[in-house]
Amino acid sequence: MPQKKEQSTKKKNWLYLNVTLRVFYSIFLIGVALLLFGGALAGGIGLGYFTFLIEQTQLPSKQEIKKDLGDVSETSQLVYSDESLIATIQSDLRRVQLSPEEISPLIKKAVVATEDEYFYEHHGVVPKAVIRALVSEVTGMGSSGGSTLTQQLVKQQILTSETTFKRKATEMLLAMEVEKNFSKEEIITMYLNVSPFGRNNRGQNIAGVQEAAIGIFGVNASEVNLAQAAFIAGLPQSPITYSPYLNTGEMKDSEYLVYGLQRKDFVLFSMFRNHDITQEEYEEALAYDLTADFLPTAKADTNNQGYLYYAVMDQASEIVAKQLAKSNNLSDENFLKEDIHQQYLDKAREKLAYGGYTVHTTIDPKIYEAMQATVTNYGYLLDNWAGAHIEVGNVLLENSTGKILGFVGGRNYNANQFNHAFSSKRQAGSAIKPVLVYGPAIDQGLIGTQTRVSDFPTSWGNGEDAGKPILNALNAGSKTFQTVRESIVRSDNIPANHIYQNTLSKMGSASSVYDQYLSKMNYPETPVWQYQSAPLGVAEISTLEQTNGFQALANNGTYLEGYLIESIIDSDGVVLYQHEANPVPVFSKAAASITVDLMRSVITDGFTTDFKSRVSNLNWQLGNADWVGKTGTTDENVDSWLVVSTPGITLGSWSGREDSKPSDASGGQRTANYMAQLVYAIYQANPDIIKTSDTFQLDPSVKSFNVSKFSGTKPGGTMTINNTTFTAPTETVTSYWAKNGPADISFKFGIGGTDANYNDYWKSVIPKPKVEEKKDDKKETEKKKDDVSDEKEKENNKEENKEETTEKKNE
Repeated sequence: MPQKKEQSTKKKNWLYLNVTLRVFYSIFLIGVALLLFGGALAGGIGLGYFTFLIEQTQLPSKQEIKKDLGDVSETSQLVYSDESLIATIQSDLRRVQLSPEEISPLIKKAVVATEDEYFYEHHGVVPKAVIRALVSEVTGMGSSGGSTLTQQLVKQQILTSETTFKRKATEMLLAMEVEKNFSKEEIITMYLNVSPFGRNNRGQNIAGVQEAAIGIFGVNASEVNLAQAAFIAGLPQSPITYSPYLNTGEMKDSEYLVYGLQRKDFVLFSMFRNHDITQEEYEEALAYDLTADFLPTAKADTNNQGYLYYAVMDQASEIVAKQLAKSNNLSDENFLKEDIHQQYLDKAREKLAYGGYTVHTTIDPKIYEAMQATVTNYGYLLDNWAGAHIEVGNVLLENSTGKILGFVGGRNYNANQFNHAFSSKRQAGSAIKPVLVYGPAIDQGLIGTQTRVSDFPTSWGNGEDAGKPILNALNAGSKTFQTVRESIVRSDNIPANHIYQNTLSKMGSASSVYDQYLSKMNYPETPVWQYQSAPLGVAEISTLEQTNGFQALANNGTYLEGYLIESIIDSDGVVLYQHEANPVPVFSKAAASITVDLMRSVITDGFTTDFKSRVSNLNWQLGNADWVGKTGTTDENVDSWLVVSTPGITLGSWSGREDSKPSDASGGQRTANYMAQLVYAIYQANPDIIKTSDTFQLDPSVKSFNVSKFSGTKPGGTMTINNTTFTAPTETVTSYWAKNGPADISFKFGIGGTDANYNDYWKSVIPKPKVEEKKDDKKETEKKKDDVSDEKEKENNKEENKEETTEKKNE
């Protein structure tokens, strides 16, 4: 019985085990089926998504790919507006193209073993590596590697390092296209010719194995030994980190030099693992003292380029970078990210340097040379009495086109490479008032040229200076109501503040003036425009930005962005870029012409600048051109501005110390003296552009009104003050308005000011007793008294004479 029971138990256990195994087997089969189905589904979805990502990608031709990958290199150049040569474009990368036979097989083996061990087997993409990279991207786990040498070549030369699925899909598609059109030997040669390899012993950036071999070891790429080949092959992964040299050409300290040497050891191990070298060769190369082969520091080649070359290259590079980003369907937001933006700029510079392009500029060679000669010969006029060195930036714009005809980047490029025409940002000072204060207020129909504005002492109403007095350049207020024309001529801050605050209030927003006017002229977006102190010019802008705002006023209120690049054309005549005018109406023609008329008074009256008289002393005809403009000075005379226009051109000038320390109150006079010399030099170089025979005219839409000289309102009317009723003065003047017009007379007829201020102003015209007549009556009374005294004296004298005669007779 026990034995039968034991057998029965064994059968049951076997049955349970058998059932369990069958269940697990079934589950396994179901799992495999689901896995296969899921894999197929995922693959289908992945393939569909891949197709979606690349459906709009235009495949380039073999010739285009070849050119993009750097196999074709042509010299590019920059030219003036008359097609004469500015300079041949220099690349900051040192690079020499080699044929496959000129590159050591050791370098090729080292690169393949380290970067792409399946290079000679795949067709541009390794699927499992792509899946591994995709999983890593999604999960954040594992290595994100997966790019073949071909993909790396495409990414370096055609795309960017931006990490998006679309860019990766495009990279894979182009890599497969490269593999279809080029042999493996051609691909690895292109890769080695264009890849970055850090710095050489002169501190220069280098690309390509030839520059790496020559610049690090002093040998050709065909002559390197195994250790040298491994070191070079390891550089492209992180060129600056692994490079043995600093940007000065000096050797790195040992603690940083070790990174490149460790990378070299890893490359050697990869070659040994890949059976490219024997164990004996591997151990011998590991023991080799590579540091003894590093070249000593050498002096870099001198660069004789100046402000013009780099200004043109900066703008041209930005243009090409935007085009490259657009071709990759990159959003503006992503393009502006610092790292991505820099990658595109680097690619743009390389494309410009080696693409055989001609960059056509707007610069007039005669004008540009005349401006450089002026700053060289007369820049000293800007230096102050204490001997402080004053820097300067100037921009000359053609009003009708926005062309930058010439500029001054600074006093001496060799001494200071900072471009004060385009790059320097300084407080705008009172020179901002025409575009920020007067132009908008006139355009809104809030003021006319004879509108009265309070210049009574007042204080800041908010901010850290709340309660402190607002100061004019010469006083704390003239205790009267100035006309709009007087306030801009004198450049007083109190009236400008009242006008600006009134404009913001009427327009209904603290940012309204910036939004409707300054933003259209590419002034920088900053909260400063909302500050109460904005009319004093506290916002920081460049000389170009300041000058460009005046160009809009001189061009009937239409802004044309100042530009340097007219076109970029390749060696086959194909236009890569052509400037297209984009006129932006900012001010009405009426408002612009009225503001210009006000600025004529600034220059003609000479209250803040003697620019016109100084120009007239140099050339009478030039001095009689229709000059308009505005001055500007910041606190403690740190910055001095003068922007002037004629119907033909607008010329802006900033000057100040590089360290932003205070100067003296004579900076405006020195600026006027220097600018007179600059204008005269420009006139001698090209007299036609200034248009000395033309004059600014008020637009036909301008409204003219006869207004009370006293109040700026409609003439006539009576006013009662302190129970005294009298008639307002009847003298009238002409006031220009862009729209609307003067109001009727009222107690508070102007802009700004308190009731007490108006009361004082009205009292100034109340008839007063004739004080002088009283003085005359007093004099008449005194005269009569004197006459009476004289008569009495005569009578006394007669009596004395009579007595004397009697005495004589008695004798």
